[in-house]
Amino acid sequence: MGETRENEYEEELLDYEEEEDKAPDSVAKVNGEAGKKGYVGIHSSGFRDFLLKPELLRAIVDSGFEHPSEGKLPFGFLFDQEGYVLLTKGSFGAIFFGSSPVQHECIPQAILGMDVICQAKSGMGKTAVFVLSTLQQIEPTTGQVIALVLCHTRELAYQICHEFERFSTYLPDIKVAVFYGGVNIKVHKDLLKNECPHIVVGTPGRILALSRDKDLSLKNVRHFILDECDKMLESLDMRRDVQEIFKMTPHDKQVMMFSATLSKDIRPVCKKFMQDPMEIYVDDEAKLTLHGLVQHYIKLTELEKNRKLNDLLDALDFNQVVIFVKSVSRAAELNKLLVECNFPSICIHSGMSQEERLTRYKGFKEGHKRILVATDLVGRGIDIERVNIVINYDMPDSADTYLHRVGRAGRFGTKGLAITFVSSAADSDVLNQVQERFEVDIKELPEQIDTSTYSKYIHAL
Repeated sequence: MGETRENEYEEELLDYEEEEDKAPDSVAKVNGEAGKKGYVGIHSSGFRDFLLKPELLRAIVDSGFEHPSEGKLPFGFLFDQEGYVLLTKGSFGAIFFGSSPVQHECIPQAILGMDVICQAKSGMGKTAVFVLSTLQQIEPTTGQVIALVLCHTRELAYQICHEFERFSTYLPDIKVAVFYGGVNIKVHKDLLKNECPHIVVGTPGRILALSRDKDLSLKNVRHFILDECDKMLESLDMRRDVQEIFKMTPHDKQVMMFSATLSKDIRPVCKKFMQDPMEIYVDDEAKLTLHGLVQHYIKLTELEKNRKLNDLLDALDFNQVVIFVKSVSRAAELNKLLVECNFPSICIHSGMSQEERLTRYKGFKEGHKRILVATDLVGRGIDIERVNIVINYDMPDSADTYLHRVGRAGRFGTKGLAITFVSSAADSDVLNQVQERFEVDIKELPEQIDTSTYSKYIHAL
């Protein structure tokens, strides 16, 4: 039954490929031999070198991505192991004075309107690629939606919309809006009728509903973007929605897709949406390891988890910490326990109203609480720069999910700590898969751990 449905969805894809097996000239392997030439002088390549609009450069500078020698110091800064100054502000992840490798490789091509499939490790500024390249190209026309960005969670949609707004500060003619479920659809319909945005960010379900009802017209879309594309296309139901939305847009448009994890199985599915895309993959999965991230595990029984978690939170030196659990009920119960123990904790899960979810997400991002208990709702894409510790209270279900979860700490090569509780044979199996696949040696948590190996406090200057 499952195979029939999958084949049905495969047939619905618009296939732009004529020679599926032919390796395109535009493939670049990040961190591999094929991609090395793209990184010559990377640290001297800045956003000015991309010939961005002056209004975009001004917004980038305002956001703190400015070299101290060229003006005021940013919000905070760190140095990487090679002595390069590393900025730590905003949801682009921290950005070098210049561009990250993925930005250096992608932005010049994306600005030219080329289709892009991009895989890069968590926290390396993939959001900047499609935000800046879209804002660079867009010529707003009243009443027309010109760019559409789809992602899998409401919180990520909200975050992406905020980035578009932040970097279009000096482009006042460009309007951005975000649409997702949990909000009265009439509110969205009224907005589209009275103040139609040029850039729409949203989740597939709500975007499809608005499009089917003819409230959202996609006939003028020039830029179609999927963030966390593997998550969206691996789920057959979500893939079906994405495909239906895609078919409502013009054939001639730019398509860009991004994720930290892109299996060889999902890549051909992505390419069916595109025409001769530039492809950037990390084929050596060991390169996806976050080098600033210290990773440990603790073997214990299920009944020992709460006591151990309390001990860790008392002993560890953290800015903010995210604790991942496997279900809504466990998130609520663990958060309740932590609050009763006087820890500054808050939780986010899908059982809450959308308004409550967003309020809590914003509160944590702004630093009002230092501990977040969450399901995998915030396991992908969400960027909170103060997080330097991730605890897997419950083991994730796969190596991919593990990589995305721990990527919430150690963003853009900065320091962070990931601790995973292992309480069953199944947990051990997933941990072994992580170590084998990403070629990382995860050791048992020692009695004492050096704070300097994971602490990344950001001091206002």
